[in-house]
Amino acid sequence: MTSSASVEKSCTASSVSDSTPTHLFKIDPASSVTDYVINPDSEKFLSKVETLSRKMSRKSTRSFYDGDLEVDPENFELLKLYKTFLYHAEKEGLMLRELGVSFENLSVYGKDQTYTYLPTMSDIISGPYGMIRSAREAKKLADRAILDSFDGLVKSGEMLLVLGRPGSGCSTFLRTISGTDTESYTGLEGEIVYDGIEREEMWKRFSSDLIYNPELDVHFPHLTVKQTLDFALACKTPDKRVNGKSVQDHIDYNRDLLATVFGLRHTYSTKVGNDYVRGVSGGERKRVSIAEALACEGKIYCWDNATRGLDASTALEYARAIRVSTNLLKKTALVTIYQAGENIYETFDKVTVLYSGKQVYFGPVQEAKAYFEKMGYECPPRQTTAEFLTAVTDPAGRFTFKSMENKVPKTAEEFRDYWRKSPEYSRLQGEIKDYKQQFVREQTKETLIESMKQEKRKYQRVESKYTVNIFQQLKYNLKRSFQNIAGDSAFTVIQVVAAVSQALVVGSLYWNTPETVGGAFSRGGVIFFSVLYMSLTGMAEISNAFGARPILMKQSNYKLYHPSMYALADSISFIPVSIVTNIAFCLILYFLANLKREAGKFFTFLLFSNLVSLAMNYLFKATAAWNKTIAGANAVGGVFILAALMYSSYMIQRPSMHPWFKWISYINPVLYGFEAMLATEFHGRRMPCDSSKLTPSGPGYSETENNVCAFVGSVKGQTWVDGDRYIKLAFEYSFSHVWRNFGILIAFIIGFVTVGALGFEVVRPINGGIDRLFFLRGKKSDLIIMSGEGAADDEESGPSSDANLEKTGTAASEALEDLSLKDVFAWKDVNYVIPYEGGERKLLDSVSGFCMPGALTALMGESGAGKTTLLNTLAQRIDMGVVTGDMLVNGKPLDSSFVRRTGYVQQQDIHMAESTVRESLQFAARMRRPKSVPDEEKLEYVEQIIKVLDMEEYSDAIVGTPGSGLNVEQRKKLTIGVELVAKPSLLLFLDEPTSGLDSQSAWSIVQLLKSLAKAGQAILCTIHQPSSTLFEEFDRLLLLRKGGQTVYFGDIGEHSKDIVSYFESHGARECTSAENPAEYILEVIGAGATASTSQNWFDVWQSSNERIDAEKRIDELIGEGKQRAPLAKEDPANSKELRTKYAASIYSEMTHVTWRTALAFWRNPEYIMAKNMLMLLNGLFIGFTFYDIKHTTTGLQNGMFCGFMSMVVSAPLINQIQAQCLDVREIYEGREKMSNTYRWWVMVLAQFVNEVPYTVFAAFILFVPLFFATKAETDASHAGVFFLSYAIFLEFFNISFGMMLAYFAPDVQSAAVLVSFFYSFIVCFSGVVQPTSLMPGFWTFMYKISPYTYVIQNLVLSLIHGRVVKCSELEFAVFDPPSGQTCGEYMRNFLANAPGYLRDSDATSNCGYCEFSTANQYLATVGIKYSYVWRNIGFFCAFVVFNLCACLLLYKYIRLTKYNISFSFLKSKKN
Repeated sequence: MTSSASVEKSCTASSVSDSTPTHLFKIDPASSVTDYVINPDSEKFLSKVETLSRKMSRKSTRSFYDGDLEVDPENFELLKLYKTFLYHAEKEGLMLRELGVSFENLSVYGKDQTYTYLPTMSDIISGPYGMIRSAREAKKLADRAILDSFDGLVKSGEMLLVLGRPGSGCSTFLRTISGTDTESYTGLEGEIVYDGIEREEMWKRFSSDLIYNPELDVHFPHLTVKQTLDFALACKTPDKRVNGKSVQDHIDYNRDLLATVFGLRHTYSTKVGNDYVRGVSGGERKRVSIAEALACEGKIYCWDNATRGLDASTALEYARAIRVSTNLLKKTALVTIYQAGENIYETFDKVTVLYSGKQVYFGPVQEAKAYFEKMGYECPPRQTTAEFLTAVTDPAGRFTFKSMENKVPKTAEEFRDYWRKSPEYSRLQGEIKDYKQQFVREQTKETLIESMKQEKRKYQRVESKYTVNIFQQLKYNLKRSFQNIAGDSAFTVIQVVAAVSQALVVGSLYWNTPETVGGAFSRGGVIFFSVLYMSLTGMAEISNAFGARPILMKQSNYKLYHPSMYALADSISFIPVSIVTNIAFCLILYFLANLKREAGKFFTFLLFSNLVSLAMNYLFKATAAWNKTIAGANAVGGVFILAALMYSSYMIQRPSMHPWFKWISYINPVLYGFEAMLATEFHGRRMPCDSSKLTPSGPGYSETENNVCAFVGSVKGQTWVDGDRYIKLAFEYSFSHVWRNFGILIAFIIGFVTVGALGFEVVRPINGGIDRLFFLRGKKSDLIIMSGEGAADDEESGPSSDANLEKTGTAASEALEDLSLKDVFAWKDVNYVIPYEGGERKLLDSVSGFCMPGALTALMGESGAGKTTLLNTLAQRIDMGVVTGDMLVNGKPLDSSFVRRTGYVQQQDIHMAESTVRESLQFAARMRRPKSVPDEEKLEYVEQIIKVLDMEEYSDAIVGTPGSGLNVEQRKKLTIGVELVAKPSLLLFLDEPTSGLDSQSAWSIVQLLKSLAKAGQAILCTIHQPSSTLFEEFDRLLLLRKGGQTVYFGDIGEHSKDIVSYFESHGARECTSAENPAEYILEVIGAGATASTSQNWFDVWQSSNERIDAEKRIDELIGEGKQRAPLAKEDPANSKELRTKYAASIYSEMTHVTWRTALAFWRNPEYIMAKNMLMLLNGLFIGFTFYDIKHTTTGLQNGMFCGFMSMVVSAPLINQIQAQCLDVREIYEGREKMSNTYRWWVMVLAQFVNEVPYTVFAAFILFVPLFFATKAETDASHAGVFFLSYAIFLEFFNISFGMMLAYFAPDVQSAAVLVSFFYSFIVCFSGVVQPTSLMPGFWTFMYKISPYTYVIQNLVLSLIHGRVVKCSELEFAVFDPPSGQTCGEYMRNFLANAPGYLRDSDATSNCGYCEFSTANQYLATVGIKYSYVWRNIGFFCAFVVFNLCACLLLYKYIRLTKYNISFSFLKSKKN
């Protein structure tokens, strides 16, 4: 289905004559276009579903509308709209191009990594040997044919259904036909021809006609549905439009058309949302994805599992909408659908079946079933054709006719060979040959270009892949960027609030900075801090950029815009946010800190603060653009920020920089901003000398020309210091550079934006390839041959390369024999109300039902009907809103043992990625089965469950992540297994266990549930897209409609007889024998995007006899249960052991959780090596920046900053630790918390214990190059103290501090924001950037409780304690003694109390006074003594304990405790 624009686009020039080439669409008179969807004669087909297809032809008295094109939702007829459109297109001389595709001997190759070894720390430790072994294994990897010699032909206006099990190559096939991300494959052979045009030319020049719609839905979550669709339509609006519509009218018309077809009009103002941002439902999000793809006006569409997450009725509507677009607009559609019902199957023209990368059939849909039956395979009764075709490729799911067992093909190769020899294949070859002869390449190309000329907007080249020119692309992207900022206003508000908070804290820290020389260092400090803060906030851009990357990749493939235009718009839209943030920050900070109160100087400060903020922001955007992974981008970003801050010349001035790193200062945007701000502040300033700095001073000394100020920039005989001279000598800065620096910063900004935009164009971070299983070395199944190992072929079993993990079918094991239960779970009049937009919303409305042991109960309804809500309510997993009604076990209210006695299989498959399948099951068994059960029995039961679930082959495989580990079916089985090993004695809940699976995998899962039910397990299961055979495996159905209202509860009956007769007897149309009852009942109750029903089936149910019977049965069961309950006291279900919240002891939990976490660390060498590399690079960088710290006063200051910078590394280190923590927390909160697997605080402590050794080792790696490069003393009192303070206690603090903030933060990004806020907070008060003596009295307590105060004290002590100081020539304060006196005589009284020394006490002029003679004197001025070392270590221990306690308390009371706060008391009471 496409918007009418597609016709508009290509209906070029004058009217179309009979000589028009076939790929330009002949526009028949609109009145002659047949009213049909599939078969115009099939009355039954059109009467099946009250959907858009039926609406079209029923209401029409004429075949097109009078007047202009308009969408009327009350009288919506898609066929009529399209025909009206075609009528106007013909009249106005528009051209409509069409394209078909043929392919011959098409093969696609990728690296054969189906099974591979997981890299672990063992590989790292084994060093060169491990590297050589990995290199050899990589060399042995052969190229594997993902697609092997495919042939086919899809003409324009046709629909091809692509069927195959996961891993058979369906997605690769669609990507290849559409030319999407093909660079991720190692080879591509054969030919693909698009109506005479070869693939290379098609992909290069006309790729905008090829659209690949991926399976996963990625959108900007904060945009509304209307904004999302409007953007896609705007980017594809053609130059010539029907009825001469304006651009906006064209967008409005097409958006309304798409939204009406897919039932999205009511969501226009709703955010699209994602897993974390609340928006439209999952089914609606899928529909937005479909509508967005259709807005892109492609000619050949490749839809990858487009019905995933849609209920059966909506999936059928989608298929029919695509059918209408192919019939009328001559689109070509290739579609993969995993669970296709018969009605959906019938909408297609052709089908191709894939089996492990081999093509085993291609031809008309009507002949496919007969082809495989002729081969010898039997289609079981009531199995849909699509299910049968998929089942044929599954050894466990196919059935042969009697006497044909040894005659049918069995392996993928045999199937392929049979196909190649068949008459159907020969016919296909003939069709392809005939079709190719119809087209002449040059003629096709010429007419396509002619067609495109009308499409391209003004100033756009005809050869361009894009419809609109780059200025319009920029305009639309800019508009969307501002919409995104407005939609995510909370993020902007948080940025401004954080800036205001920081400004208040820092401004008050530097409150009223003195005008004297004593305040000079603080002035530099406050300016440096403002630059530091703006630079650090830019780091967040890295994670933001990676969040948008998948959306950008998809829309780039849709040819909506150049990726660089997105980057440019994103950069421009950040400017107003930066200005607002900076104004809020600078207004507060500037005046609180008593910087120069002149308008010119304030606005210069504000201007450069903005420029630095923009430059650093764009630097990090560019860094993200050129990196394929977020870990790599963060590592590079971490080095950049360290370099930028260290070489801003505040920490270490240019005169002290070593030549090997000095060049960094010249390419550092922060330095130029800092220089301009500092020079502006100090320009024209005369700083009086403090009495403490006046030399000599004290009794006997008056202020004369014989005094000097002991401060950089002082002049002999002058008791004040000129600001310009000070910055010239101290920093080599000059006020004359201010506007030069403005130009340099503008150049940096333009340069970074350009580099970032180029990165988006050049770098394509593709996750290509196929699902693969990871095994630990020495722990793989013997059934699996690793690539490169080779194995002998066996004549009977076929080649070993085909060692696929396919099910061979096993009966339910005897393990299930003891599951027979007697308890009955019933619920009566369950209501659930939540607060919603100031009022209340009812999600469940008087729902009643029961679950019997040994019965399989299905819970069904359309998307948003409340299926999962009911499941969560019954399973006691609701933590907000109000639940009323009765939930009873054996007639008694639920007690504390209920959660322990039930299992809950979630829709999401959440597991520890680094564990093996067996380890995951063993962990669950040990944690969730009672203490009284011996460990051997638990492990033995795990092995039995592995057999029941057919998981022996991959039981030692690593779970991994989707696409790199277990596939969808294997993950779902593991999720079920984790609940089964807990041996639930009452009930097993399952939430959509078949979602996202192919029909064969779904069948195997339901068969497993059936075998569990037969063994006595009570099961309640939601299901949304069942085939008729799947549906009939269930015993009982609870059907809900929107609003959580019951429409039916009762038996399904043999061949669905009971439920169908209920609906037919209450006024529904008759269900034909060929129909899927599940689709029938959903259609009848009005489920679906555009469906409606004249009857209120909730009212029908409420007044029906069936409801009365169901209520009576519930009451009977409750009564029986009450009578039986007293007899069951001895039943283990009522034991005290089951009434405790957790099954395992604290010792057992601590042991097993810690060991599981340890394995996760060991098997994640990327994380450990990233940590080590971060510390090593920073150790070398800081060490060689402060190489050989001089014994001068500048050297003392450098020692202080060296200690300070070694602590700055803590920030990226903490970010790394947090990302790891939150991965574990997500598993706990997502699954393990609700099932009471283990105590929450055990996870926190296990994480801490496992982080320690790796972080301490990484700190040791930093310590060695950093400490020894400074050439500090290497005895234990220096090197030992540094190592102990830094590598042991600071790292303990960092881990506990990072965990404290991570465990109560909502997500990784928020945790990073919290770290930057609190980190900069405690760094401010550590006494480095603002001496204690200058802190306002109120803030001195923060200096005392800042942990970094004590860390820095120990680090600085270990670097410079005990040094003798020798001033350099520039550091001496020079003055003349009174006439007739030597320097020594004049200074005798002063030197008796002063810490410094004279250069030459016998001199009579130019006396040189050095402020310090030992480092300890300097340390005393900042309140540091060597005797504090062990006191400080004691403080470290206290801080670590405090952090851990705070971590546990914050996690418990902020994340784990839910508060139901009612504001009803604010509402006025009505009398």
